[in-house]
Amino acid sequence: MGITGLHHITLVSANAQRTVDFYTQVLGLRLVKKTVNFDDPSSYHLYFGNQTGTPGSAITFFEWRGAMKGFPGIGGTHHFAMRVRDYEGLLKWKRRLTDRGMAVDGPLDRHYFTSIYFKDPDGVILEIASEGPGFAVDESPEALGREYREPPEAMMIRNRDEARIQAETWPEPVPTITEDMALRAGMHHISAIGANIERTNAFFGDVLGLRLVKRTSNFDDPTSAHWYWGTGNGEPGTLITYFERRPSKTRRVQMGAGQTHHYAFAVPDDETQLEFRDKLIEAGLRVSPVLDRVYFKSIYTNDPDGHIVELATAGPGFLVDEPEAELGQYLRLPPWLESQRDQIEPILTPITVQPWKLPEGAR
Repeated sequence: MGITGLHHITLVSANAQRTVDFYTQVLGLRLVKKTVNFDDPSSYHLYFGNQTGTPGSAITFFEWRGAMKGFPGIGGTHHFAMRVRDYEGLLKWKRRLTDRGMAVDGPLDRHYFTSIYFKDPDGVILEIASEGPGFAVDESPEALGREYREPPEAMMIRNRDEARIQAETWPEPVPTITEDMALRAGMHHISAIGANIERTNAFFGDVLGLRLVKRTSNFDDPTSAHWYWGTGNGEPGTLITYFERRPSKTRRVQMGAGQTHHYAFAVPDDETQLEFRDKLIEAGLRVSPVLDRVYFKSIYTNDPDGHIVELATAGPGFLVDEPEAELGQYLRLPPWLESQRDQIEPILTPITVQPWKLPEGAR
């Protein structure tokens, strides 16, 4: 077996409480683990996700308290997308967010799905994308990714109709997150920025074994290539996408608040992870030793532009050190840091976490 999909994305927050409030109270995710950065125990590492934080649902943050704002660029992530079942769910999210005074772009037709865009308190670009119609809408499943697919002109015209887009929203307030709009399925895709799309394709295809499922252009900038890799036929939750940007016109990423530290793919077990480590070494790429992250094991490498890419095991998961009912309520430390709890806890700013509830109508 190989990569099964996305595992998590890790970003930088300048204020842990503000991040907790946004991702739990606004987006309805659960804080499934409150711990520290194992490589820097003076800072929080917060994990958000679905009910138990299954791989692919996990959105995590390092708190770099008071960090300067970062900027996207080559070697960094542009945005990440969470998924919702359908267009109706997108409209509910738009209404919920705009009623809170947030700026929302869309819904925009992305041909393979429909999306809205907004930002979190640190400026992370967030997307919520519908699950369909999928990549076979303009080529057969057997032929996915073999040829360039030009963005449809009718779609481009539709996305320029600002008055129509502005008017499309849910007719009533959405104070409560309901089951049909919940983000429990996790991420839809992650979009990063590279300088050479063919070189990026060699990394994801030849080295990591992902399937190129679509060659197209950035719908907002048709001069920029936009390619998608995933598993199967490019199912939501397996997708990594890259915009190709010219180094002469696009600066490199500047790390800071609102930027991605790394993203991770899921592998099923330790054996598969070790096979990938050997393959990365054989390809002449930097790769870390296997590191114990308690909730999974990890190896780290870099894409051709330097973005940190992690391969993480599916388990043992977030229930390994606390019961489901207590997830995210208490500070959890790895065994090798437990003896330092008295030194670590006073450094961290206390966080208030509201009780988490299943979406309305969920079972």
